[in-house]
Amino acid sequence: MFTYMLIPDSRGAECRLEWRREKWRGFAKLFLRFSEKMAVRFSHQVITDNQAIAEYVKHSYGVDSHVIAYGGDHAITLSVEVAVDEHSLPENYAFSVCRIEPENNVHMIIAAFFKLNSHTLVMVGNWNNCEYGRALHKKYANCDNIFLLDPIYDLGQLKTLRSRALFYIHGHSAGGTNPSLVEAMHFEKPVFAFDCSFNHHTTEGQAFFFKNSKDLQHLINTIDLDDANKMAKQMLEIAERRYTWYIVAQQYFTLLR
Repeated sequence: MFTYMLIPDSRGAECRLEWRREKWRGFAKLFLRFSEKMAVRFSHQVITDNQAIAEYVKHSYGVDSHVIAYGGDHAITLSVEVAVDEHSLPENYAFSVCRIEPENNVHMIIAAFFKLNSHTLVMVGNWNNCEYGRALHKKYANCDNIFLLDPIYDLGQLKTLRSRALFYIHGHSAGGTNPSLVEAMHFEKPVFAFDCSFNHHTTEGQAFFFKNSKDLQHLINTIDLDDANKMAKQMLEIAERRYTWYIVAQQYFTLLR
């Protein structure tokens, strides 16, 4: 999404290609596309949150942008974990958290675990927000190895769920650099991410990538523990090098100067 940012002595716009999201149709999509064009044209500086979007802006508008993503270390530096025993979760599980929308490939992830009886998925999201989510919840909520939890906004509970997970599943296919992904990378867990340019840039191509449910099933069934541990360490190294709020703040201060 383009956002006009209040910057002293300047104007800026942040680009996340909001008009490409599947939830927008007709006039709304056209208006968002028009807003994108106007934001790039009339901003003194353009900020993109992902290199893939920076390349899009350059190709579409001939404008160079500043790539500044988000910090995720707030998710790990929180001093407390909050009990989640009320959910009766198993000891070992894969974890995912997102808005329940088609572009986040929720159906793809759940379908993979539906056939992975020996693996458990815990997914947090706003299931009742749209017909897509309600249909998925109705279809899979009673599966023994699939736990579909309602939205959780308590950072302590989220930290507990992320810390206990074996690995993180990230299905986002739009929106640039996704905050939920950079947060997960700080937990030093293997990441299975949907195969798109945004996720490749965010993880520097070091995650396990899938294009469909069968890909995800295969990756999980054939995962090598040494490779997974190595990749988990790479996720943390990238997160600490690129996705802390101190680093992000310094990037903005440099731009302001």
